[in-house]
Amino acid sequence: MQTVEKRPGTCFNRAVDERTRRIVEAAILLAEKGGFEAVRLRDVAAQADVALGTLYRRFRSKEDLLLAALELELREHERRLRSEPPAKVEPLERVGAFFAGLTTTLCRRPNLARALVRAIASGAPELTLRVAAFHSRTEEWITASLRGAALGSFGAPTARERNLASTLLLVWFAALTGWASGIHDEARIVEQTRIAAALMLEPGVARSGAR
Repeated sequence: MQTVEKRPGTCFNRAVDERTRRIVEAAILLAEKGGFEAVRLRDVAAQADVALGTLYRRFRSKEDLLLAALELELREHERRLRSEPPAKVEPLERVGAFFAGLTTTLCRRPNLARALVRAIASGAPELTLRVAAFHSRTEEWITASLRGAALGSFGAPTARERNLASTLLLVWFAALTGWASGIHDEARIVEQTRIAAALMLEPGVARSGAR
């Protein structure tokens, strides 16, 4: 059996033992079938064919488990980002394409996505490091799209890039939460984030209504 190597704020870093992966994949399956409420830890353990105590040794709560599911989802998304560097010429186009791709990744399984949003927004103190890791990773991806660079190919972001990435992430997550609440559709998530990006990157164009 492989050893699971962890650091604060993440679930999977190098190797994932087989039982941990089964637990997380069971949670994903249950969440997609019935949303947040369907992810009952006893049911997850039964679906994954592990003892409930085995699950509790790895995850402290439903929210903890769902954030591990988010980590697994983002691993696959990051692989795609590394294999397909930004193709657009203008920063605004690259940022728009990035958020369109991230939104598609999360929303392709709507019930799971709504469960993940609820877990991220739970505010549980023990999840702070996991949520902070999600923010940090996503901000790195946004910075890469702003620069038109491949992941891992650039140095520390500037103060302006950090502010842009942080603000755009907040706008995107607010729009994602609105979608999860049924306020608007998936396309509106990307649209709202792109409007925010235009206001920051090309304020004159955004004010003119040309975009």
